[in-house]
Amino acid sequence: MTMNKTTNNTKKKTARSLALESLIALERDGRYSNLEVNSALVAGSLDGADRGLYTRLVYGVTERRITLDYIIGKYSRLPANQLDPDVRCALRMGIYQLLWMDRIPEHAAVGESAGLVAKRSTGFVNAILRSFLRDGKQYDLPERKKDFMEYLSVAYSVPRELCELLYQSAGDEIEALLEAMNREPHISLRVNRLKLTAEEAASKTGGVISQVAPDIVKVPSLDEAAKSGIEEGLWFVQDEASRITSSAVGANPGETVVDTCACPGGKSFSMAIDMGNRGTLYSFDLHKNKLSLIKSGAEKLGITIIETGCRDAREPDEALVGKADRVLCDAPCSGLGVIAKKPDIRYKDLAAVGRLPEIQYPVLCGAAAYVKNGGVLVYSTCTINRAENEEVVEKFLREHPEFASESMRTFWPHRDGCDGFFCAVMKKK
Repeated sequence: MTMNKTTNNTKKKTARSLALESLIALERDGRYSNLEVNSALVAGSLDGADRGLYTRLVYGVTERRITLDYIIGKYSRLPANQLDPDVRCALRMGIYQLLWMDRIPEHAAVGESAGLVAKRSTGFVNAILRSFLRDGKQYDLPERKKDFMEYLSVAYSVPRELCELLYQSAGDEIEALLEAMNREPHISLRVNRLKLTAEEAASKTGGVISQVAPDIVKVPSLDEAAKSGIEEGLWFVQDEASRITSSAVGANPGETVVDTCACPGGKSFSMAIDMGNRGTLYSFDLHKNKLSLIKSGAEKLGITIIETGCRDAREPDEALVGKADRVLCDAPCSGLGVIAKKPDIRYKDLAAVGRLPEIQYPVLCGAAAYVKNGGVLVYSTCTINRAENEEVVEKFLREHPEFASESMRTFWPHRDGCDGFFCAVMKKK
């Protein structure tokens, strides 16, 4: 039984009513969708298919918000941003189900969505969704030749300003990039070679060994076998591009390695496994409350060489200056390369993105202080924005002639089938 009002706490919340509440909260409070979904699932009483429906609706509507609002504007006298939040979000959910959830019967997508709002708005929601159905669920996009950026924005549900920014990096491949950002991503598991081989992990999970990243097994979802292995410390979630980046550090057994922006710890874990759990790996982070994630994760994986510490990456530990064989600087960034997994990143304030290089450069300089003569420095981000990547590294190399570039690469979702990532390897002469 659906609820007529989402504020009626006397009735059990359905997957759709809970999704409506979450979508309203995301717009109102500006929270990250993954945090909202996790907290709602923990606090709620959904199970099985309802959990999947709730999650798909929240992530899917967030991902396609611009396209959905464009369609609403074609049928509503008022634009979507002037409608009441519950009406706006209910319409988005209904249209999303009609367009991208083929298993949902059309009558259910319409009726259930209309039933989520107050009675005075039920007829309005019902009428718009039925009109969209009568038109064959078809809608005309802005003219591609007349305004290419507006076309991209509506077609791929990416703010116009972000389309323009990404075009500077992707050029003629922009449409392929945006399409890849809207695909449902696979899940990559970094195998803990301290406990088993990649072949054994693939057998246990039914997954496929990656062809591009060492010790990664790809699975379609986190089923019980995959979750059980995480709890046992047999593997942990790490994207292929992230794994390639940690592999590029080249950490060897017995070495001293520093990870300057380590939380939540995936790259530290990966490097510690590469080291065979021999040597010392310092995992530093600015946020003290997150260091417990590294400690608990390392314990679960059977890693004992990690030493954590709360540090501002711009202010290196004097006791370790010039002492590290290898240093990883995974700098704070815009996250534009992981939009497929975190769809709300597309709505980031680009003014804030533009200020990030001012933070990233001193963070890289701080990391460089740890590198001993002949040592290796790796700078990485999970973005595909040239200003945060190549331009930061190029400035660093100009002002630090004691370092030489060995390689620089951007991983692209549409080319490489993984997250968007950047990795630059430098060596101290």
